[in-house]
Amino acid sequence: MNLGNIFILGDSYSTFEGHIPEGYDFYYEKAAPAYVTKHKFKEADEGDVTDVSHTWWYNFCNENGNLILNSSWSGTTICNTGYNGNDNSEISFIARLDKLIAKGFFAENHIDTFFLFGGTNDSWSDAPVGRLMYGEWTKDDLYKVLPAFCYLLDRLNTALPNTKVYCIINTELKSEITDNYKIACEKYGVDFIELSDIDKICGHPTVKGMLQIKEQIINFTDK
Repeated sequence: MNLGNIFILGDSYSTFEGHIPEGYDFYYEKAAPAYVTKHKFKEADEGDVTDVSHTWWYNFCNENGNLILNSSWSGTTICNTGYNGNDNSEISFIARLDKLIAKGFFAENHIDTFFLFGGTNDSWSDAPVGRLMYGEWTKDDLYKVLPAFCYLLDRLNTALPNTKVYCIINTELKSEITDNYKIACEKYGVDFIELSDIDKICGHPTVKGMLQIKEQIINFTDK
């Protein structure tokens, strides 16, 4: 399977130290994260993601295409509301995408396949959910999960009309988010990959979980 030039827009699940844009926060790092010490892992396959080769995206892209950019920032929401009600309008998914569009990134870089993997922090942070909106978004609307998600898909369709977009939906999100993400994806003609039974520790994929994510994406895209 060759998916050509690949772009990833993600959160902590798709980060690794040194493999995302400079200044972006990462969760996975060369020195084992705190949960590794806490659970006293001895071997990598017991759970600790301590090498980029353990991540779902690194292996997937190496085997199935060419990664152009991994724009993933740990802890970020799709909408502009972050944890504790913080204003995330400089680092949210929609903010990062808008900045790249404004800079002409997608005009200069041909993208065949776009993976959108977010929503986890929108669910965990208790950001206001709002309702699905398919246009006429106000600034305030983009601080709510569902309007921001629709805005994001709309922007992708406009900026990347010839790119295949996949939305990866994490497990254990609020049902109102998962259900409405699927409705919005259908509205915008975006395929969604709903993950299931991912091995995690502290809410994040282990080495096993990363492999499960990769395999579930392959099973969906290789049809």
